[in-house]
Amino acid sequence: MYLEIRDLKKSYGEGSSHTQVLRGITTSVEAGQICAILGPSGSGKSTLLNCVGALETADSGSIRVEGQELVGLKPADLAEYRREKLGFIFQFYNLVPNLTVRENIQVCQFLSKSPLSLDMLLEKLGLTEHQKKFPAQLSGGQQQRCAIARAVIKNPSLLLCDEPTGALDSVTSREILTLLGQINRDTRTTILLVTHNAAIRRMCHKVIAIRDGRIVEETENENPCSAQELEDL
Repeated sequence: MYLEIRDLKKSYGEGSSHTQVLRGITTSVEAGQICAILGPSGSGKSTLLNCVGALETADSGSIRVEGQELVGLKPADLAEYRREKLGFIFQFYNLVPNLTVRENIQVCQFLSKSPLSLDMLLEKLGLTEHQKKFPAQLSGGQQQRCAIARAVIKNPSLLLCDEPTGALDSVTSREILTLLGQINRDTRTTILLVTHNAAIRRMCHKVIAIRDGRIVEETENENPCSAQELEDL
């Protein structure tokens, strides 16, 4: 199993402000799967993703990626894990405003020992003609494509996507999801995709539904559809 999570718990605050966000999450994802994490706002979706991405520290439990235990790792080892294995796509892009498209992608290219071809990614994501532009000169969809290229250039084995279509219209959302599906097919990258949009579940191999910090439903989909077939995006 590629990703194994056991009895994961996470809380914030102390005393009267203490909030338990994850209440014992246990699940697993196979290598090469697209896994959707569904749930309402405040259910713990992003916190779970951030724990897997080593951006948040779990209170207790276990997270194993390719057999490597993350909980309890030293900061230097967590940094190496993020650098070597992870790509992260955020809802609001997090592009560096004073760098061009090409330079934003190169920031992560330089972190990898075996990066993908930058020119190939620019062409595949339709960014070649925009590579000298700054983020403010791009549409929302173009900015998200740049964020995807920045995450994928490292050739990660695990791609984490936090509401990657949350700020986009339905047409652009479908384009972005099509790109993620293509990346999964071409590179066998395992993808965890946090979303509030239940329609996306049809293109995923596995769906985890979370409510109030607990898994309330887990389903497998042996025949996921393409993003082009999704309705009600």
